[in-house]
Amino acid sequence: MNKLISRLRILVLSGLLTLTAAAAAQTLALPPALIRLDSEAGAQLLLDSQARRAYWPLSVHFLTQKNQAYCGVASMVMVLNALGVKAPPAAGYEPFATFTQDNLLNERTEAILPQRTLAQQGMTLTELGRILSTYDITVAVTHAEDEGLDKFRDTAAKRLATPGGYVLANYLRRAIGQETGGHISPLAAYDAKSDRFLILDVSRYKYPPVWVTAPDLYAAMNTVDRDNDGRHRGYVLVGP
Repeated sequence: MNKLISRLRILVLSGLLTLTAAAAAQTLALPPALIRLDSEAGAQLLLDSQARRAYWPLSVHFLTQKNQAYCGVASMVMVLNALGVKAPPAAGYEPFATFTQDNLLNERTEAILPQRTLAQQGMTLTELGRILSTYDITVAVTHAEDEGLDKFRDTAAKRLATPGGYVLANYLRRAIGQETGGHISPLAAYDAKSDRFLILDVSRYKYPPVWVTAPDLYAAMNTVDRDNDGRHRGYVLVGP
């Protein structure tokens, strides 16, 4: 059993190095409260975590946002591909179909958030939920001020432990010691012992995937977004 665990640990570490190597050399320094996924401690947290069903399919589709406004778009592409939602044609991949950051947006999403506006200021939690709802999946948007830390922790952890369950977090970077404004990325796992969630940060040119404590993540979501009529940030539950 110990040999099996050791081999699994090596495989996980190898996978994490491959997952983050492309961007690792250029990423910004992390504050001490955050733990890199591709560190010894970060890999061990993944091995120890129970709520990690979301990690494996998301890691297969993990990508970097194509520009600094597309964190929400990249996060949705990851989740829709992980769910196996029927995708539109993708230029350059014919005859195969897959979601990309170029074909996710369409006439329906344009009515919700014009691409010109998106390019200037990104998207809000409300817009994220509305765009996801144009696809044949289950979507539930929660603003952090509408529930407490305990409810968020319990709900998100259960979703991450459920096959086909995903969580997209909208949070303020500077509230967890990063630079600097609002951001969106998928959560991929939860470790109960350390009370930490794993963020698969889609701005891989800037920060690696990190483990953040549940209180710190909740506090970062429970911040006012002036672009969303003064509502607080929060998270979106997604499922088949």
